Amino acid sequence: MGPLGREAWAQRLGAFRASPSAFLAGAEGEDLGRDLLSDLRSEKLSEQTKVSLLTLSLEYSDKLWPDAPAAEAAATSLLDTLVLLPTRPSALRRLLLLAATTALVSGDALGPTSGASCRLLPLLLGLASGRDLGRSFGTPSEQRHLQATACECLGELERCKPGLLARALGMLRSLPGQTGPIQPVSLLLALVLHDTLVVQSRSGAGLQGLLVAEDFSTGSCPWDWTLAEEWDAHLKPQGPSWPTAGEEERGFPVLEPSPEDARELKAAVAQLLDTSYLLTPVAQAQLLWLLGWALRGLRGQPPVLFKPQLVRLLGTAQLTLLHSVLSLKAAFGEALFTAQDEALLLRRLTLGAQHPALPSPTHLFYLHCILSFPENCPLGPEGEEAAPLLLGPQLCRGLMPSLLHDPMVLLARLHLLCLLCADDEEEEKCQPQGPQWFLQELLAGLQQRAALDGGPRALATLCFQASYLVTNCLTRHPTVQTSLIRGLAQLYRARPSLAPHFVDLLDQVSPKLREPLREVLLQEAVARPGESEALCWHLQMLAKVAEGATQSTMLSFLQAAAVHCTDWGLHQALLRVCRALLRTGGGDGLADLLQELARQLENADGRDHARLYYVLLSHLSSSKLGMALGPSLAAPALASSLMAENQGFASALMVQETSAPIQLSVGPQQAKGPLPVLHLQVQALDAPVYSLELRFRVEGQLYEPLEAVHIPCLRPGQLAHPLYLPLQPRCPAPARLHVQALYSTSAGLTCHARLPPLSVTFADLFLPFPRLHKGSELHFFDELWNSCLPKGVESRVWCPLGPQGLEALVSQHLEPFVVLAQPPTTYLIAIRLPPASMLLLRLEKAQVDGVPVALRTDDWAVLPLVGDYLRGLAAH
Repeated sequence: MGPLGREAWAQRLGAFRASPSAFLAGAEGEDLGRDLLSDLRSEKLSEQTKVSLLTLSLEYSDKLWPDAPAAEAAATSLLDTLVLLPTRPSALRRLLLLAATTALVSGDALGPTSGASCRLLPLLLGLASGRDLGRSFGTPSEQRHLQATACECLGELERCKPGLLARALGMLRSLPGQTGPIQPVSLLLALVLHDTLVVQSRSGAGLQGLLVAEDFSTGSCPWDWTLAEEWDAHLKPQGPSWPTAGEEERGFPVLEPSPEDARELKAAVAQLLDTSYLLTPVAQAQLLWLLGWALRGLRGQPPVLFKPQLVRLLGTAQLTLLHSVLSLKAAFGEALFTAQDEALLLRRLTLGAQHPALPSPTHLFYLHCILSFPENCPLGPEGEEAAPLLLGPQLCRGLMPSLLHDPMVLLARLHLLCLLCADDEEEEKCQPQGPQWFLQELLAGLQQRAALDGGPRALATLCFQASYLVTNCLTRHPTVQTSLIRGLAQLYRARPSLAPHFVDLLDQVSPKLREPLREVLLQEAVARPGESEALCWHLQMLAKVAEGATQSTMLSFLQAAAVHCTDWGLHQALLRVCRALLRTGGGDGLADLLQELARQLENADGRDHARLYYVLLSHLSSSKLGMALGPSLAAPALASSLMAENQGFASALMVQETSAPIQLSVGPQQAKGPLPVLHLQVQALDAPVYSLELRFRVEGQLYEPLEAVHIPCLRPGQLAHPLYLPLQPRCPAPARLHVQALYSTSAGLTCHARLPPLSVTFADLFLPFPRLHKGSELHFFDELWNSCLPKGVESRVWCPLGPQGLEALVSQHLEPFVVLAQPPTTYLIAIRLPPASMLLLRLEKAQVDGVPVALRTDDWAVLPLVGDYLRGLAAH
């Protein structure tokens, strides 16, 4: 088969990008890589089309050539194509170099036995050095770009095989002084220098004159596969990062270079640093990180080389360079930074974080740098979190958190405030305008906002995040802890519906705070029995804090609450509290309560649970009772025989979570009726399912709550059971439906499972207008068209047709909504969008590859959805 044309390749690449795995599994997938390599040499394809093919090979190299033999063959073909290119300027040369390098790396074909590797490496090295830049590789105008690309490819190969270019180190040193791109050559030299120092130190060898240029014209190889193959660990991440305490003791190269090597090394580093100001900020940061980590492990090499750059960078406004300065400070400390430098950096960070126009990410960056500031001489145990010594309350007065801040910024500033409070020597006095005063005022404000009835859940979440942060940072400050506990108790009293947040907080805080907070919450919960709506939240809280509670107070509360527990959910919450009391031994009063519940509860499930708990309390000792009701189902050897029976009995009574027993899919839609209806198809997979109930929940507030769907029985092998789910959109927008199935099995167990979410597309919401009398269609459409303006909006969209014509596209997708059809030139289409919007389309005369569409709607918010829908019709 001959080479494909531009249109054929466009369709083929579009289908591949839509679903690469599905395309490769199909009939055309097996030949895609071979056809791509073959058509790159075709003279019938334009250069732009070939650029698209090479771009695809760069993005999906691992899928096109997944194994080493395929990658080797692809790289060889790409290099052959590069050689065959004419001498005129071409955008393909750089892409071919990148594609050949990517194929070898992603296919794990890079190695000494690879023919393509042995061709690519000298080619890249010759291009990077400028030796092989002649007429065969384009005009002088594009040779500079080829050099940069060759350096990037060599850097990628060096990252995959550290130490590969160690023997070319001397030659690379001579490149920055020559004519050519400075930035890629400098970064390549810094990377090779860094890797060489690490590899040589791990092997125990010295630099062995590698920094001196060698003559490779005699046939010796400027790369070393031996060092690359011996490397058995990953390098540090190639980006600025601050070392942790553990990293400071391990992972650094320890190398003692000879005086000659030390002199050459110092000259190489100085050469790179002297030209670093010509690089972009990101490249400068990368260069400083590589050189800093390389020199840190060299004995007898002081970091004074960085001092001139430090003077230049201390006043930088670039965040990447500021981060590099702090990375150097973490690496060298007082050996490079004076106390004045440290004070200047802290002042810059604090003043920068107070700028009113600062974006939130930048603000968080400054705060993170302050919180993790690498000090010259930190006090306290290693690894203990503390504020920097030079950061006092006066310097941080402008960084006090406020309720008006963004939540993440507020938490970061609160973290800093907690560290200042931990260092505050006047903790008992809590002076006005002091750190502790600010902290208590902020916590009180957060608790007041979280206590607002019906307030956003985000405010409550922020309050508990702040509370957890305070408890972690101020464990040794009883004044703050007491104030926090008092405020949380008032918050629970005002809004018991936050009980789940309190349960999570109790699980996370330290024992010093957990016990007093548990006691306070217990008192608040049992002080308010009755039939209030908060009863379910009180029971949920008591199930967490009931252990160790006074039996009389707790039992009185439960007896009063049992009268108002009228549904299954409240029954289960009440029984969970009884279960918590059972784990601590129970008592006579609890036995009487369980007997009473076993007789009085309306729900049979609740009565069975109460009867089971009474039997366990009557027959087991306290230690065995704790084992029986513990989280583990593994029965110890000395446990009572009743425990095994209890486990099976309890599992039969509980609703168990399982994998999905059914398959749910969306069938073809039928646009009719007053509301959109989602046509669902459900099938049982392996076993019969009884009393199936499907519950649907919509993400966000886009639709009204959806009713559950019930199916009495569903058996495997039956035809898909049709279901119709009415939708009540609050606005015409697509949505995702989360589905949960509750069902019974043949063994009598009740189970629930989560099903994959279902997508409601924009087209699923389309509804037609009522059928019109013949002859009135045009007048009706014109009235609708004119009524859209001026409150609505008008636009024009290009709708691709693909291989199908206009008539087929309308018949397949828009037939129910056609008001007037004059094929093949004009179609007038009117669509109702619930709850109260409409979409009008005029499809004009079709062009070669698409049709212009004029549209009007009375809801401007649907314009992006309409555009995406029309542009995607050709793909269906």
